[in-house]
Amino acid sequence: MSTPELMVGIDVGTTAVKVAAFGLDGEPFGAHTTGYPISRPRPGWAEQDPLDWWHGCVTGLRTVLSEVPAGAVRSVGVVSQVNTHVFVDDQLRPLAPAIIWQDQRCAEVARELDSRFTAQDKERIWGGPVVLDASFVGARAEWFARTAPAEWARTRWVLSPKDFVVARLTGRIATDPLSGVRVAGPDGYLPEAVGVVDGLAGKLPEILDPEVPVGAANLPELGSAEVAVATMDAYGAVFGTRTTEPGRGMVSCGTSLVVAGASREAVPVGEVVTFPPRNGLFVHAGPTQAAGDALRWWSRVSGLGIEEVLRSAADGVPGVVFTPHLAGERAPLWDADIRGSFFGLSSATTTADLCLAVLQGVAMSGRHVLASVERACGSPLSSLAFSGGGARSDVWTQIHADVLGRPLERLRVHDSAALGAALLGAVGAGVFSDVESAAAATVAVERVVPPSPDADRLTPLFEAYRDSHAALRGVHARLADWRAVHQPR
Repeated sequence: MSTPELMVGIDVGTTAVKVAAFGLDGEPFGAHTTGYPISRPRPGWAEQDPLDWWHGCVTGLRTVLSEVPAGAVRSVGVVSQVNTHVFVDDQLRPLAPAIIWQDQRCAEVARELDSRFTAQDKERIWGGPVVLDASFVGARAEWFARTAPAEWARTRWVLSPKDFVVARLTGRIATDPLSGVRVAGPDGYLPEAVGVVDGLAGKLPEILDPEVPVGAANLPELGSAEVAVATMDAYGAVFGTRTTEPGRGMVSCGTSLVVAGASREAVPVGEVVTFPPRNGLFVHAGPTQAAGDALRWWSRVSGLGIEEVLRSAADGVPGVVFTPHLAGERAPLWDADIRGSFFGLSSATTTADLCLAVLQGVAMSGRHVLASVERACGSPLSSLAFSGGGARSDVWTQIHADVLGRPLERLRVHDSAALGAALLGAVGAGVFSDVESAAAATVAVERVVPPSPDADRLTPLFEAYRDSHAALRGVHARLADWRAVHQPR
């Protein structure tokens, strides 16, 4: 029996590390998931122990590769949640819990930093009307410097989860330009962006392209396989869904929802991020704050298991609208103060109706972002791939197709970010010439899910969802003021 040739992808997600091995044709070989908690010690805070990421990676690699002969693994790539930051010393020891992307403790600091830049400044530095929000690394660094000055003085590196893992795997400190959200540009770090905090520039890792190998892994299970610096999970999913050709788009339904589209054109749109072009192709993407996280929240408060919620939703009647803004919202609203709601309730509303509303509300957040992504593309997207944990559910896949009003390509590999990580590693090892050809050779469609014939009846519900933000702006502001007094951070 011949020795398999494998590429390994690691996705350090918000709720778990996923380690997956694939054949060089993209066929899944094995996978393992190690979960870990999110700590919420105060209102608006969301933290993780960085060592949970590392231990999850080691456990997953040893499990997936336990019976693989030495030398079978050709390459490794690591992607992760982005806008999550860990402050470490010169020995890579965390100095505090990692502040994850959901965390809103730095909202006031972010507003202060954002106010330093005029609209003209933003156009010159970032190319458009960006918003420096609570997840901005500068806001995190300034907050840490103010509240933990001794630890800030000992901080050698400010790292994302995948850069922390890659550093422990290889000893090399590096990141990629795509993960340097709001601080990295085509020529490296943006001086005015990293200059908002004294000392921040010297604590950020060198920038390398995602495909660049940074060294051999120090775990015996990986043999001499090279590890690529790779990128953020959302862009890993871009590669793992073949959103590498003009007109293709994706909806990745994980802890959050990420909607992305590829085009030759780039129209400035403040609601979403447009990444620097690769070979003349722009990718425009917008992340929401809660997708699977909203499902987990509803499962907890309703007392129903996740599968029970999904089954119950199939019996629900549309009419209740849910806004999944449980910890503010990112794209397209970028509003840290907004909170979630149900509206349209009546005495006839059932648990099944509420289950359906939660799943539809997440899909509506995707439709909301999709409109901005397509404006940034300059034209509608001709195809949409659906991936992530939500794609494992037939019910939720159909709900997304209905709310979006588009056929969805459900892919052979649902964990598209892990596949994208593996592809980046394989390019770095010379298995493929570039990630675009790697995606074309490995990403396969399992089946196409069209919208239901009567899906148009959901459009008025989506319009109510979309309009609720402006209609309730004053209500959310008053509640934010109340929380500031009665739930101090």
